[in-house]
Amino acid sequence: MIWESFGAAVLGLALSWAALRSLADRLPSGRAVCLTGTLGALFGAYLTHAALGTDHIVGTLIGAVSVGAVTLSLLIRPRGRRLARSAAA
Repeated sequence: MIWESFGAAVLGLALSWAALRSLADRLPSGRAVCLTGTLGALFGAYLTHAALGTDHIVGTLIGAVSVGAVTLSLLIRPRGRRLARSAAA
């Protein structure tokens, strides 16, 4: 479990780095992106490990990357100008 956690954290950092390289203008600060990617991957590893069991290391790491990518996608801001609020709101 320790190696799975370490692998998930490394994969989360790699995913965060890739997101910062490709979407730097649409993401918040680098610290927030790295923290979100790493914690998302660790949570994904925990969740997948609890669902699959101890003998599925590759499946656990795939789950870690999947949940890490989903949590990073929540940080992406839309392109272009900001949306204007209506007068009724």
